[in-house]
Amino acid sequence: MERMNIVVVGHVDHGKSTVVGRLLVDTNSLPEGKLEQVKSTCERNAKPFEYAFLLDALKDEQSQGITIDAARIFFKTDKRYYVIIDAPGHIEFLKNMITGASQAEAALLVIDADEGVQENTRRHGYMLSMLGIEQVVVLINKMDLIDYNEEKYNAIVNEYQEFLTKFGLKVDIFIPVSGREGDNIVSSSVKTPWYEGHSVLEVMDLLQKKPHPVDFPMRMMVQDVYKFAAEGDNRRIVSGTIDLGVLHEGDDVVFFPQGKRGRVKSIETFPKKECREATAGQAVGFTLEEQLYVRRGDLVARVADPEPSCSSLILVSLFWLGRKPLEMQKVYTLKYGTAKTQFHIEKINKVMNASNLQQFENQREVTHNSVAECVLKLRQSLAFDTASFSVKTSRFVIVDDYEICGGGIIRETVKDQYSTIRKQALLRNYKWEKSMISSLRRAEKYNQKSTLILITGPKAVGKKTFAKALEAKLFNDGKFVYFLGIGNVLYGVDADIKQKTDVQQEHFRRLGEIANIMLDAGAILLVTAIEVWQKELEILKLLIGSDKIITVWVGDKITTDINFDIEIEVSAIDQSISKVKDYLQERHIIFRV
Repeated sequence: MERMNIVVVGHVDHGKSTVVGRLLVDTNSLPEGKLEQVKSTCERNAKPFEYAFLLDALKDEQSQGITIDAARIFFKTDKRYYVIIDAPGHIEFLKNMITGASQAEAALLVIDADEGVQENTRRHGYMLSMLGIEQVVVLINKMDLIDYNEEKYNAIVNEYQEFLTKFGLKVDIFIPVSGREGDNIVSSSVKTPWYEGHSVLEVMDLLQKKPHPVDFPMRMMVQDVYKFAAEGDNRRIVSGTIDLGVLHEGDDVVFFPQGKRGRVKSIETFPKKECREATAGQAVGFTLEEQLYVRRGDLVARVADPEPSCSSLILVSLFWLGRKPLEMQKVYTLKYGTAKTQFHIEKINKVMNASNLQQFENQREVTHNSVAECVLKLRQSLAFDTASFSVKTSRFVIVDDYEICGGGIIRETVKDQYSTIRKQALLRNYKWEKSMISSLRRAEKYNQKSTLILITGPKAVGKKTFAKALEAKLFNDGKFVYFLGIGNVLYGVDADIKQKTDVQQEHFRRLGEIANIMLDAGAILLVTAIEVWQKELEILKLLIGSDKIITVWVGDKITTDINFDIEIEVSAIDQSISKVKDYLQERHIIFRV
């Protein structure tokens, strides 16, 4: 039988836990003796019995009468298994509600018939829409408090439907219920003769399962790469959980955003068993026919499937739960699956109060419990899917000072300054004719890992002097090494480019392509250039991979925004060469002998 996750949401004290508790009792889904145990506990403590107590297990929840965490309840009908996620309704626990709702395929939204539509009723409806939950059933609860009045019920239905249509959430099913009395929970109630629809239980069985994730193009985010050395085992296993689609032994795959391509040699499982394919939801590993350097957070897709998006600029819809406002230009951390990168807000298109849909433009911050449409500028390129492709693989969270303070979905890719270069690099990698001699064999032959050492700094600080001395030292040590001054490129392969400031990007693109060839040949390439900026370094990273670049800043005056690895002084050239060699050894680019 299939399984479905359903979240129960709504304003605080509107009876969500009571509805679920009554559902469990009336379907005989409680463990034997559980109902009697809770009633006995209430008697001993001189408290009136409530069905909500069956769910609110935490002491704080029972004493305050609110749900704090998202409880998970399991039961089944003749049609399917259910996981009911009872989410908190109090505004202070909105983060817990979102966490619970993000795992659901459908939602039951509960409204108190006596109190009517409240702040969190509206906020929760908007959040469900933002999380991509399209199947929403609204329960008008506590009908016994309004004597099952049809007019009052219809007024609430009309008010809430009008609110939902403002942001495009279509809800067709409203049910008048009483969790305490059991009306319309499992079967139709004689107390609402004017209601001709289904009970809650019947409607749950009518909800449609989403298309199975295996029907989507394959997606898997790299969690880690494991290397085994015991008993001659030299496998490098790329591990992760397949989010969408199917992966087969022999599939050609691409690792985004780097664009590295390989072929699946074997699919590995634990405990070990023969496996030739893995499907969505499985945590697996796989090996490649040729070893590639891949990183945690890389997004794996099959060559035969549509590519994910890649950019350092993204348009998002986000919600903010932090006590301090989300501010322009402040640096935050974005976590997308296993990928993590820093970012700042490039632009706030609009901020909205999720409880009344009031919109504000020209804002410089997003305040507590607000939602917004923003453009985020990422520190490094990210591979991702947009919400139009799959809500499941478009979600992210925002971390500020080690605390999750917000999240949202990626709406669109925004073209950034590297879009053309990124597209060219992906095509190049796809069309690249590989040598019969692998990069691993070259590394073993030369006893080194191919690397670009970019040496930069202000003019006339001795960059070339240092680079040539370092080249000579590495050459004398038996390394395959080559020095390339930027002038060799400017007056050689770049000779056809007119010297204008707007062609600097093309200069670095061509340098990156030269470096890519040299590194593919297994060399350590030394390049000198005056005052390289971070945006120029990013071009080289896109073309040859961030794992193959070491940046060295020469001089004590930092004149650009580049994130360099080592800072040296040419006045002490021998010590500086030793410092760089030690760093190369720490990074396992060359080895101590």
